Formats: sequence, structure tokens, C-alpha cells
Amino acid sequence: MSAGLLLVTHNRIGEDLLATATSMLGSHPLPAAAIAVSQNDDPDVVLGRAMALCDELDSGGGVLVITDMFGSTPSNIATRLMCRKAIRVVAGLNLPMLVRVFNYAQLPLDQLSDKAISGGHDGIVLADADNT
Repeated sequence: MSAGLLLVTHNRIGEDLLATATSMLGSHPLPAAAIAVSQNDDPDVVLGRAMALCDELDSGGGVLVITDMFGSTPSNIATRLMCRKAIRVVAGLNLPMLVRVFNYAQLPLDQLSDKAISGGHDGIVLADADNT
């Protein structure tokens, strides 16, 4: 029983990253969706959509919610989901993080959230002459 994945981000960042990672890997190995949050959205309305999506995505393994920037409106919506059981929220979405999640999709939710964090950290490097 795998976890589901919900991306809650500014505008279409999550949708675009989800499409990119899916294209790179050929598919996404777990139930996944993205919610785009714009400046004009009512956060309470978006929260309701996010709760409904979490219910759809959770097949018993919980839901990993990833947001782009901690402290922002999408992040605030995502953290409000934590009142529900089996929800983990990670902030700082990037493509290496998402690819790592897809590569370890079979892990339980707690371990999957750890892999998301390590993928995000490991994907940030300073490109210089020594590593190109």
C-alpha cells in the first residue's frame, strides 16, 4: 500500500514539475495530483479541495504533501492538512526531490518523506569546474 502524493504550489509549479518528472520516468508510480494556488484564490476554498484530494489519493498509506516555499500561502494550506492522520508535509519542492519520491514510491510515508528531503538537499549543488 503506497502513499499518495499531493503538490500544493504557487501557480502551476507543481503541475509542471509533476508533468516533467512523469515525462522523464515514463510514469508516476504512485497516485499523484497538484493544486495550483494563485493570489486570487481563497485559501479556505483551496484547503477544501486539498482535503478532498487527500481523501482520493490515500489508499491506506497516507499522503505526502509537498509545497514549494515554507511560510507562503500554499505552504500554510498544506500545513493545515496535518490535522488529519497520515499526512506528512515537506516544503522546498524541486525536481530532484520529486524524482527521488517517485524512485522510492514503495516506502512507507515516514521514510518517503525522508527520501523527499534528502532528494531535495542532494539535488542542490554548486556547479564549478571541478564537478562539470
